[in-house]
Amino acid sequence: MNIQVTDLYKSSFIKAVILANKELSFYINNKLTDDDLNYSKQIGFGGDKTLNIDLIAENIFIKHLGNFGNIYSEECGKLSTDKIFDIVIDPLDGSDNFSSNLPYYGTSVALVYKDKTIAGFICNLVSGVLTYKAFDKKIKKEYFFENRDSVLVSKNKKIAIFERAYSYPEICTKLRQLKQKFRSPGAVALSLCDAKNYDFVLFAGNIREFDILASLYICNDLFLYKTDKFVLISENKQKFNQIKEIIKNN
Repeated sequence: MNIQVTDLYKSSFIKAVILANKELSFYINNKLTDDDLNYSKQIGFGGDKTLNIDLIAENIFIKHLGNFGNIYSEECGKLSTDKIFDIVIDPLDGSDNFSSNLPYYGTSVALVYKDKTIAGFICNLVSGVLTYKAFDKKIKKEYFFENRDSVLVSKNKKIAIFERAYSYPEICTKLRQLKQKFRSPGAVALSLCDAKNYDFVLFAGNIREFDILASLYICNDLFLYKTDKFVLISENKQKFNQIKEIIKNN
């Protein structure tokens, strides 16, 4: 990376992402209205229907991060092109879960320079845990709720995550034949970010930058396989190779 990112920029950006997530978390837990769960008249840049809460979340991130780079969001597309850095945002990952009161949703922020991700932030808005890795430093966590304890990663993994499994019944059948337990919780960025918790995380379907950039940076020390249709991440090399062979034939 042929650019020197100043310490002031680094610390200011990290603080801004934390503040944006805290403001959104506070809004969801204290200010949410019935209208926030209704669809707006616009279709998001990513092609999905947009909830009013999606727009509220996006505006919060734009307010906090707009001075740091060109905002590229799932809802509004790209705002401005005159800055050095791009900031790729999914302001509400798992918005269908959110609107259905399924407690698995969050946010995703990736900082990009010349197509290279240099920082990634994933916030689970239900647990109040922000996981991030920035500027090649170690993975860190920020806890929003006072009664939240540190997150432990179990060494005895019992399940895998297969996002959008419903669209790939043949792969599901092969996983069942392997007696592989899996879930499809419906928030791609969160699932990929937490790959160390599972046998593996597999995402299949329309792959968009909003869904994967931050998580892939956070998990860049794990085994990774990515095509235009699949993203597979695992800490276990044997399991990784086993699942990779399955999806290569689909």
